[in-house]
Amino acid sequence: MIGILGGMGTQAGLDFCNKLSILNRGKSDQKYPLFILYNKSNIPRRPENIKKYYNVLKSLIKGCLLLQKNKCKFIVIPCNTAHYWYEDLQKKIKIPIVSMPKEVYLHTKKNCKINSKIGILCTEATLETGVYSKYFNKHFQLISPTKSLQLNSVNRAIKYVKMGKVKDAEKVIRPAVNYLIKKKCKKIILGCTELPIAIFAFKSFKKIKESKIFIDPNLLLATVSMKKNKN
Repeated sequence: MIGILGGMGTQAGLDFCNKLSILNRGKSDQKYPLFILYNKSNIPRRPENIKKYYNVLKSLIKGCLLLQKNKCKFIVIPCNTAHYWYEDLQKKIKIPIVSMPKEVYLHTKKNCKINSKIGILCTEATLETGVYSKYFNKHFQLISPTKSLQLNSVNRAIKYVKMGKVKDAEKVIRPAVNYLIKKKCKKIILGCTELPIAIFAFKSFKKIKESKIFIDPNLLLATVSMKKNKN
């Protein structure tokens, strides 16, 4: 059984569950995976609590312990920034916690040449804490947008999705995507769970989508979870 620690935010956890469903579409009810979603929405906000490290860690531990108690085989956390606490969290939990950034890295390593340029679109907190760079900097050139594009394109797109303004989000994220493409990035990591919603909802990115340039960590995590659940 898959344990899902959600609530960071709630839509991210539901998006992960939906992707588990999509991966199993067409099967009978009994062939869908067993999972428990703990929508622990009272976990302190990650970006504002980077310096108050243990406030978040304690809450994450409580969430994972509940999933462990309910006999989950392993745990996934559909939140990029939350993986800043991954190592200390895993020390306190007896069952495996799948690292989303590590799985994205392993996927990229299989599909891209060493030293390739890899773009990343995510929150400033994810950039500052090195959630992805700790894996990618050794073998790839991880490229993020300029400060101006981060503020006016990426941050605004994330905010718009949270507000339900998906069409506006799709428009404002374009400059950041185009910047990374001009930088000749082989892949672009959508390192915030709101961003796939902005990008995949509309047709203006059709050609880019067909090139399979985007990596959706939530979808990849769902795919890895299905494989681990069968073992």
